[in-house]
Parts: sequence; C-alpha cells; structure tokens
Amino acid sequence: MAKTAPATLPPRAGDTAPLRERDERPGRLGRWLPAATATAFTGGAAVLYGVSVRDLLVFAAYLAACVALPGTLLVRALYRGRRTLAEEIALGVALGYVAEVVVYAAARAAGAPLLVLAWPAATYAAVAASARLRRRVSRAPAPPAPLWWSWALSLAVMVLVAWSAVTFYRQAALTWPRMAASNVDLPYHLALLGELKHHMPPTAPMVAGEPLLYHWFVYAHLAAASWVTGIEPLVLLFRLGMLPVLAALVVLLTMIARRVAGSRAGALAAVAGTFFVAAPSLYLGASTGVFTWRVLSWTSPSQTFGALLFAPVVLLVIEILERRGDAGRWVLLGAFLVGVMGAKATQLPLLAAGLTAVGAVEAARRRRLPRALLGAAVMTGACLLYAQFVLFGGARNGMVVDPLSLMRFTWGELTGRPGSGAAPLGGALLYALCWTVVWFGAAGLVGRSRAPMGPGPLLLTGMGASGLGAVVVFGHCQMSQIYFLAGAIPYLAIVAVRGLAEVRARARLSKTAVTVAVGTGVLVEVLLRVVAGVAVPLEPGLPEALLFRPYAALAVAVASAALVLLVRGWARARVWAFVVFMVSAVGLPGAWIARAVPYGGGGGAAAHRSGASAEAVPAGTVAAARWLRAHSDPGDLVATNAHCRWGYRNPCDNRHLWLAALAERRVLVEGWTYTSSNMARWHPGLPVQNIPFWDRERLRDNDAAFLAPSPAASRRLRDRYGVRWLVFEGLGGNPGGAPAYRAGDYTIYRAG
Repeated sequence: MAKTAPATLPPRAGDTAPLRERDERPGRLGRWLPAATATAFTGGAAVLYGVSVRDLLVFAAYLAACVALPGTLLVRALYRGRRTLAEEIALGVALGYVAEVVVYAAARAAGAPLLVLAWPAATYAAVAASARLRRRVSRAPAPPAPLWWSWALSLAVMVLVAWSAVTFYRQAALTWPRMAASNVDLPYHLALLGELKHHMPPTAPMVAGEPLLYHWFVYAHLAAASWVTGIEPLVLLFRLGMLPVLAALVVLLTMIARRVAGSRAGALAAVAGTFFVAAPSLYLGASTGVFTWRVLSWTSPSQTFGALLFAPVVLLVIEILERRGDAGRWVLLGAFLVGVMGAKATQLPLLAAGLTAVGAVEAARRRRLPRALLGAAVMTGACLLYAQFVLFGGARNGMVVDPLSLMRFTWGELTGRPGSGAAPLGGALLYALCWTVVWFGAAGLVGRSRAPMGPGPLLLTGMGASGLGAVVVFGHCQMSQIYFLAGAIPYLAIVAVRGLAEVRARARLSKTAVTVAVGTGVLVEVLLRVVAGVAVPLEPGLPEALLFRPYAALAVAVASAALVLLVRGWARARVWAFVVFMVSAVGLPGAWIARAVPYGGGGGAAAHRSGASAEAVPAGTVAAARWLRAHSDPGDLVATNAHCRWGYRNPCDNRHLWLAALAERRVLVEGWTYTSSNMARWHPGLPVQNIPFWDRERLRDNDAAFLAPSPAASRRLRDRYGVRWLVFEGLGGNPGGAPAYRAGDYTIYRAG
C-alpha cells in the first residue's frame, strides 16, 4: 500500500523551524566562503607577481578537470569511510598526481605526451558506464566541518601563500636579468622540467649522456601540465605548480594529526608546529636560518611534492595498522608508495624506521608481528630497493657516512671559522639544545597516558627519530641530508602535540595557564636575542663559547619561571607542564625570523646559493635560448662555452645551467655539479661545485670550438658527438659561415 505523506502542521507559537529553513541557503554558501577566500587570495598573489589571468584560469581548469576530480572519484571508489569534502579533494589531488605521472611517463615514451589525458577520460568513462561505481562515488561525504575549522585551514593556506610570495616570488622573478638572481638551484629544476617535457626516459640535460639518477616525478607532473595547458614551464615552476600541493598538504596533515592527537585543536597545533615553528636561533645577524628546515620549499619541488604524496601513505599505514586494512586501502597504499618512490625516495627510509618501531613494540607486547605490519613493511622495502637500485642506479649521489657533518657546517657558519677544531662538539651540543626546545613536548608521551599508545604515535616517533638520526650520521655535498629531517618534521610535530596534550591532562593545567606559558616562551625568545646581543658570524677575536650565552640565558629564564611557580605553591606536575609549554613556544618567533629570509638570501652559504648580480649577467640570454628552442628539434644537441656561474669564474663554480633550462635542449657540456658522476667524485672538505669535469677530452674538444673557432673544430663536435648548434656566450668567434642568430652577448651557429 502506498504511503501517504504526513500532513504539514502549522507552526506553533515560538516554533523557529521556518526561520531555520530560511537560514539553510546562507549557511551552505557560508561553508564555501573560507575555501573561496583562500582561492581568491592565492590567485591574487599569483597575478600580482606576474602570472597572467589566462594562465591562472587555464591552470585552475586543468587542476580541477585533469587531476582533482578524477582523483577524487578514484578515492571515493577505493577508500571506504566518511571524510569531509576538503579531505576527499586533497586525497584526490594527491592520487591524481600519481596517476598523471605514471600515465605521462608511458605517453611521453610513446611520443604522444597529450595521451596523459587518457587517464581522466578513462576515469570519467568508467564511472559513467558502471552503475555500481556511480553509487560509490555519489555517496555524500561526512557532515561538513565546523566553520571555524574551515576558516583555520584556509587561513593556514593563505599564510603559506603570503610567505611564498614574500620570500620566493619576490626574489625569483619571471623577467630577465632579475631572474638570474634567483636561487642557484632553480635553473637545475627548470632544466629537468624541460628534459621531462621532451624525453622519456630522462637523462641529465646539462651533460649529454649522463643518467638522471634523481627524483624526477615532480618534473613529469609539471611537464604534463605544460603540455595540457600550454603554460610556460618557467611559470609553472616559479609560480603555479606548488600552490595546490601546499593547500592539499595542509589538509592531509590535519587528517593525520586528528587521528593521532585526538582533536581538531590538536591537529591545528600540529600544523602550526609543522610550518610555523623552527629551532630557535637566538642570534643577531644574517645567519638566522642555519637551523631551519622547510617542509614546503619552492627551491626543492621534489621535497614539497614528495611530502604531499607521503602524507596519504602515513595516513593509510596508520589505518591499516589499526586493523582497517580493506582491499581498497591496500591498493591506494601501493599507488602512493610508487608515487613517493619517484617523487622523494628519502621518505621511504623514514617509513621503514617507523614500521620497525611499531614492530619492536608489538613483538615485545604480543610475541608476534601483525600481518598488516608485515605487509606494509614488505611493500615499503620493495619500493625502497627499486628506487635505490633501479631508479637511482645504486648511486650515492653525494651521500656519505660523515657523522656530525651538518653540525660542523653550522658551527663554521656561526663562527665564521670553517674547520674549527671545536666544531663537532660545539655544533652537536647546539643542535641538541635547539632540538630539545622544539620537540620538548614529545616528552609528555613518557609516563602514564590517558589511553594506551596506539600504532600511530609509535609509527610517527620512529619516523622522527630516524630523520634526526640521518642528519647526525650522514653528510652530503650540498647538505641535503637535511631532507631526511624535513620529511620527518610534520610527524615530529604531531607527536609533540600529542605529548603536550598528555602533559596538560595529567597536570590539569588550565587554558589560561597554557596561554601564559606560551606567551612567556615567545617573549623570552624575542628578548634574549636583544639582551644577549650575540651577532653572527662572530667577529675575529671573539671566543666561540660566546655562541652558548643566549642558550644559557634561556636555561636561566626557564629555571627562574619554574622557581617562581614553586614558591607560589604550584604542584610539581603543574610546574613541569608550564615549563614544557613555555619551552616549546620558544620556537615560534624563531620560525618567523628564519622564514623572513628570502630563498637564496642571508649570509654565508645562503648567499652563495643565490644567483648572479645583474651586472654580471650577459645580455640576450633569454632571447637566444628561446630562439634556439623555437628553431631546433628537441633531440638536437647543443654545445656552449659557458660552464661557470656568472661572477664565479675563479675558481669556476660549475653550476651554470641556464642554457639547458631556458632552451629546453640537451647540452654537450654546460654545468656538471649536480650530475651523479661529479657527486661520486666528491669527498668531505671538497667543494662539489669546483670539481673539474671528469671527461677531459670531451671538454677539450668542446672548448676548442669556442676558444679557437674553425670549421674543423665545429665539424669535430658534429661528427664525434652529434652537436647541431654552437652557442657562443660573450665571444664573437666564427666557426665558419654566417651566424644563425645574434642577441646581446650571444651568437648562435649551426655546427659544421
């Protein structure tokens, strides 16, 4: 029998149902306002710093239709459970990147890069054809998050965008010659983007024939985006490419933090700790960033991209270890592990260490290892081995066992005396003090807990400990062992927040007391920089022990606060909790001081990583490179006489990479610092950027065509090496025939 609709009753006196009904539409619109505000702010920042409205709109359309939407459909089809729409989109963006890179690699190898569009098209077609898939992907997400939560996440994204604009956009210009003053690593990344745009498998474009044993998945993504949208690789790398990555990463980290920290407030604190807390540098002077790591780094797109793809791995592993390992989660875990493998494989040892920590505790508790743990460990180990011995060919790429290497480097920066005998002990002690300050809250996990510690905190603690250990044990020619720590930072922050929550609960510390403790820590950090008055690098004649004065003053300030509270009758547990919050807060202003330093700015090694001054830059660089790109084939090989960075010719800093970067062509020999062959010859104490080229005959043949130009020298490059173009920088020699193009200080000839 058909059901009859219930009769509609008239509203009673005082009934507010009609009012609530009228308010539903504004409420729905209001829920989208935080995301819309963050999107508008991000777009405005991009346009303000040189991105055209056309490029911005096309990129947004590509991101939505070719990455986020098909990725979200796959997430809904495979990943059971209820999540907010923002969380599903963030997961969809990350999964979309993985699918795009894998498909693009096959499409580029087949010579049809636009076939990368096959994967979103196939996803849409599969959903349209399958009623079962349509039911799965059309289910409603979890109830919307509280409005304050949405605004908090949007504000975090906007702050990161503003930080990117102030420290990176402003310094990395899109126009020449200001572009040449960008961080010295950026032309390397741009050259790899051009290589992935035109070749698969990729090689190192700055030295022909040299294998590319590097994390290249992010460049494959950016190359695919360039093919689909028509946007210049330069704009994608310098402006647009990392914007959706940082937004999605913020959301995914809060998903993990909510599960481990147990609350939305704790999740926000963990995000704040990840991005806005740094080891406190209590010094005056330019070297304020020597202790600083950047989870998000525009000058290391592989680090940022890898951090995004690693976050779902951590989330899925935690859920699988909590016995929620259905088939869909295992499939997604495998997909994201493959993505991390080629995006930033330094994340995989962290995961392996975290799984080892969980396994050790489980073995001690239950005398056996869970199958889920063994499965995750096998998958992680397989990806780690494949990355090391297949993708990276077993190359060490400048990584060596060199205990306390980073500490010696930092001590040399602070003292202005590289190689000081006290460096290992002094630098290690200084780092230990700073790390103690930043993650002091993790001590709260030691002792009685309100609830048994699940696999989440154990996993993250193991990951964090391995990141710290790698920094202590290993050395690298570019100090890149810091990326192990950078990969662990978000998870150390989550553990620290969980520990702070335990401390506060055991001590029953009020919100007011917590606020006072945090404010006291921030105030002490700010005042100590001025009161201690230690400027770095130290002036000649000043004792190195002076570097410890501000940290000794910090210890006195903390002890004094604790003594005052004890005298006032506070219980020991409450004093301990107050001190924990106070010390943890010391890293807040340190982060803002460090992040105010532009990429490539600052003193010491930071200054050496910035580009050339405008006076040293030749005229016509971009015009010559763009002409070559337009009038040559992607497979054409180019020779040039430029090997040294402008302004760094004696000794030669062989990080000159602008021709390969801007022309998107392979070069016989340009700059060789970042090649695996060069880094294999490095040892501690030797500047990697000053090592001579290993193939002397090739370099001699190359340079002969420019130093003593002649038809014979040109033909030798053509016949022996396959060179098709000669690009003279600052030289007007004639190897025979009329020049094909002139621009400023550049002359281009056809070889032979």
